[in-house]
Amino acid sequence: MKRWRTLETVDTLEGVLQLRQRGQQEFLITIDGRVLMTSSERRSEQALATKACALIADREAPRVLIGGLGMGYTLRAALEALPASSEVVVAELTPTVEAWCRGPLSPLTDGAVLDPRVRIVIDDVSEVIRAASPGHYDAIMLDLYEGPNVASQSVNDPFYGRAALQRSHTALAKGGVLAVWSEDPDDDFARRFAAAGFETSIHRISGKAHLVYFGRR
Repeated sequence: MKRWRTLETVDTLEGVLQLRQRGQQEFLITIDGRVLMTSSERRSEQALATKACALIADREAPRVLIGGLGMGYTLRAALEALPASSEVVVAELTPTVEAWCRGPLSPLTDGAVLDPRVRIVIDDVSEVIRAASPGHYDAIMLDLYEGPNVASQSVNDPFYGRAALQRSHTALAKGGVLAVWSEDPDDDFARRFAAAGFETSIHRISGKAHLVYFGRR
């Protein structure tokens, strides 16, 4: 079996981020030595986008915000489910990740970042949500490292805390959707999610601990 080779390493606030490749089309991204995502395991990211977009399928020109670019699989799934009139903003903290998606990872998603509907913003998605005018987005998808967990129980957590959920609620149009990817179930988050005024549901990925929380405004 071919061995993994490191294509690039970059320092981030969360630790050392690496892009590795094996063969022609097998990739993985690690952070501090831990596997963050792989090109072969993408069902949960695709489910996040496909199911969220299905809930706004009646919109003529939907505006969508995705938090976290990753390998671009969430973005590609959203683009396939959205009309040509849609606008998709992707908030990504690390410029190198965007460069990877425009470079060696581009064939995995047929160049999703190059789609004319897409605008990449190098910023924290929590700040993009904070700056949004009320009712601006039809869907917000948070595809972030680990998702809600014990460490994110703080009232002031920028993504999953009570105030953050209220900001997302405000940034969504009536009937809009907040979709949150999670590595593991988090009952406390589920309760906060519902308490923020969302009509909530959970989609579990078959054979995986990963799941997606959906909230309808």
